[in-house]
Amino acid sequence: MNGAESLMRALAGAGVEYCFTNPGTTEIHLVAALEQTPGIRGVLGLFEGVCSGAADGYARMAGKPAATLLHLGPGLSNALANFHNARRAHSPVVNLVGDHPAFHRLNDPPLHSDIATMAAPVSVWVRDASGSSGLGADGYAALWAASKPPGGIATLIVPADRAWSESAMPGSPPELPDPSPVSPETVGEVSRMLTAGKPTALLLGGRALHGPGLELAGRIAARTGAILISHTFEARFERGAGLPLVRRLPYFPEAARKRLEGYAQVIPVGTTVPTSFFAYPGSPVQVLPDGCAIKVLAGPDEDIVGALDSLANSLDACGIDYHAVPLNRPAPPAGPLTAETAGAALGALLPENAVISDESGTSGAFSYRFTAGAPPHDWLCLTGGSIGQGIPVATGAALACPGRKVVCLQGDGGAMYTIQGLWTQARENLDVTTVIFSNRSYGILRVELERLGFDSPGTEIADTMDLSRPDIDWVKLASALGVPAVRAQSAEGFYDDLAAAFAEPGPRLIEAVL
Repeated sequence: MNGAESLMRALAGAGVEYCFTNPGTTEIHLVAALEQTPGIRGVLGLFEGVCSGAADGYARMAGKPAATLLHLGPGLSNALANFHNARRAHSPVVNLVGDHPAFHRLNDPPLHSDIATMAAPVSVWVRDASGSSGLGADGYAALWAASKPPGGIATLIVPADRAWSESAMPGSPPELPDPSPVSPETVGEVSRMLTAGKPTALLLGGRALHGPGLELAGRIAARTGAILISHTFEARFERGAGLPLVRRLPYFPEAARKRLEGYAQVIPVGTTVPTSFFAYPGSPVQVLPDGCAIKVLAGPDEDIVGALDSLANSLDACGIDYHAVPLNRPAPPAGPLTAETAGAALGALLPENAVISDESGTSGAFSYRFTAGAPPHDWLCLTGGSIGQGIPVATGAALACPGRKVVCLQGDGGAMYTIQGLWTQARENLDVTTVIFSNRSYGILRVELERLGFDSPGTEIADTMDLSRPDIDWVKLASALGVPAVRAQSAEGFYDDLAAAFAEPGPRLIEAVL
């Protein structure tokens, strides 16, 4: 057994099912070990940003790590933007990066770079593999570091000679760490705040936004009169009919301040205090009201569900009903195809238990609004703001959730960053319907231009935000990558195309011309 086989056996034995890879010469022994190791399978991405984004989407939905396998520093650099988003999502990922043997690094070959320094900003743990006999143990250490609450990217650098050299069989998988418990004193203090008669918001994040955590938060809100809110871009929301209503904070700071106006207390649960996405001249970045009291019930690395359960018990809220969102689908739309009518079509047709990967930018607000009363579903957001996430995250989510329809709401600008993900969807026959909102612009930049006072921008400024001349033909582009595609130019046509895509398994793309 060589080091590569030891590593892959360790990861597979610990439950890692997929390795999203774009390998090179230094990773050949690792790729061979993937083939020889039952339980873990390589999934090819044609760009490393697809691999990192797919690992993120998989982790969000599976609740456990996938692996990535990248080629030296340049391969890692191509993956960094979606690793930035994965870091913000607290997604556990075991990131394997091949490297030259130590004796060849001294020669400074063309692909040599400082991989550890490049990986550090997005990683919670970085290690240069200690030796071929320890690669299995290094894999276990990476898995432990990635899985440690709240989750993160653990980067293991694997020099080629340590992969091809003889190695020992890995030992037993480590016992993965549990989140830290929240103290009874903290629960008691929050309980007193919630019964003090002051307007209070529970700011939910992480596991407080899905499963038992969300239901417990709903019961606490029903008992105390608190409202449930979240950040604008959380990693994963469970939402829809029958679940508690969580009000998402608006994107722009003045709207977020208005949403929180009048609340004397904010209690973060599994997340941090909100701030403005960007700073603007003469405008505060603070969105909480002046004098607002803040008490964290549970941080992202703590036992969020356990803390909510203890709080619900202290408030005698476990047995009461929460205020559930009623089933409320919009009528099928008619007329011109706009962001609003496209959102109405999605709300009218969304299948139960769908997973939505949302990188829709300025076009998706209506989609979120019109699906609030749709059957229960998961919504995955652009956590770090680095565009090019939507298609890869949908790819990983589909592998994590076979049997569930995945919908990717994708702005046309961001789609061009990682369009190669469609090829992986076709190759794996994944059940993903991708909607390209084709407004032929970086729409959010046009909005920000106005907010920054550029009322009459010049031609050169406008050109940097324009995606025409030539128009991108999304139907031909998707077809070339193996995904059947259609173009919709009316609300009725989009509704029919979406219904047809939902009726059949496999990848589909709809270009929604707005």
